[in-house]
Order: sequence, then structure tokens, then C-alpha cells
Amino acid sequence: MQDELLKRIEEALTSVRPYLEADGGDVEVLEVSEQGVLKLKMLGACSDCAMSSMTLKAGIEEAVKKAVPEITSVEAVNI
Repeated sequence: MQDELLKRIEEALTSVRPYLEADGGDVEVLEVSEQGVLKLKMLGACSDCAMSSMTLKAGIEEAVKKAVPEITSVEAVNI
């Protein structure tokens, strides 16, 4: 079950990665809690960009929750 969930999360992230990479950033999945909280690490330029929190909520979280309804929220551990 967890492998299938992670696969679907990665597929959702694939849809937003080109936008992150265009600005020199990326994202890494760290864990999914039993409560459905996805924890990510922002990489590259995304780790210290002033717009990271907006990117996380408006881009990444929206794409992931649409593709993987089991995810209740998305958090970045380093912004």
C-alpha cells in the first residue's frame, strides 16, 4: 500500500517538477504520516527562495492532493 501511495505521489510531483527545475530547484519526498501528511524537502533554489511557501501550497500541495486524495496536507521540513 505504501509503495503504491509513494508511486502516485511521485507521479504527481513529476507534473510540477519542470517548473521547480526551471528555477533551479526540486523536491524530495521524506515521509507520509499515518494521518496523510506528506513531508517534503525543498532542494536547490527552492530551499531558500522567498516564494517557496507559495510554491508548496499553490503548486505542489494542489497537484499532490488532486492526484492522491489520501494526502491531507503537504509540509516542507526546511522552509
